[in-house]
Amino acid sequence: MPPILRSLIAFLALASLAASGAAERLCPGQDVAPMADGRMLGHLPYAEAPTGTLVSAPAGFAIGAPCYVHRDMAPDLNRLLLAAKGTPGVGMALRAVSCFRSVEHQRLVFCSQIGPRKRCANAAERARSVGPPGYSEHATGYAIDFGARPLVGGCGDVNACFAQTPAGRWLIAHAPEYGFELSFPQGNAQGVTWEPWHWRWVGISALEAGADKARALFARARASFPAYPRTPDASPLLAPLPFAIPTPAPTPVINGVPILPPKPKPAPPPSPKPDSPSVD
Repeated sequence: MPPILRSLIAFLALASLAASGAAERLCPGQDVAPMADGRMLGHLPYAEAPTGTLVSAPAGFAIGAPCYVHRDMAPDLNRLLLAAKGTPGVGMALRAVSCFRSVEHQRLVFCSQIGPRKRCANAAERARSVGPPGYSEHATGYAIDFGARPLVGGCGDVNACFAQTPAGRWLIAHAPEYGFELSFPQGNAQGVTWEPWHWRWVGISALEAGADKARALFARARASFPAYPRTPDASPLLAPLPFAIPTPAPTPVINGVPILPPKPKPAPPPSPKPDSPSVD
């Protein structure tokens, strides 16, 4: 079965489950029913990207496990890293903690910290900071958790203090210039903790190659739970003009006959110039 068809079937299965309201087993002992709007513990459903759409991130970017991203995102990621490299304290420090994750990998990440003597007592607590399997932007290949190496001031990975590091500040100021937006800003309506390290790619404009697919995928998230900072919704080429275009007055019609304005009279021919006196 082609990978894209397998991903579509998996997504339709998730959508069907959400519509039925039946409980879904996220982890052993953690059966949770989707919310009425199809979200799971606040998170929107996302299908797993087909393997053929993924490419390796630049060498040296990943921390630990290899980093794979959607091929449409790769050119902007390269430009972002190149721009960051020219900023003291940022370029060589900006790294990837996590990139694409399969649904099953997401399940391991999500469930690993639920239970006695773990960080979270149940799936609801865990979902405050990690998307449940089948409900993570990482499965799309368009999301990256950024980090820094070496660690700055004892600030660990996936921690709110990342926003105060040189790399975190640079991303907040410049990532939208390269098509990235912060998925979970402070006080977001999804109920997810502030994640200044988690950025999704939607392209610098809707006209950029591949951006239309990414924006369609994240359309509901962007409309209902806006990112901040975010990238613009339209290309500058489509921005309103800074002046009004005059609208021509309608042509009056009498008895079905349009009354056209009189044609302007032709300008009189120029008077002949007198001959210039000769100079000996």
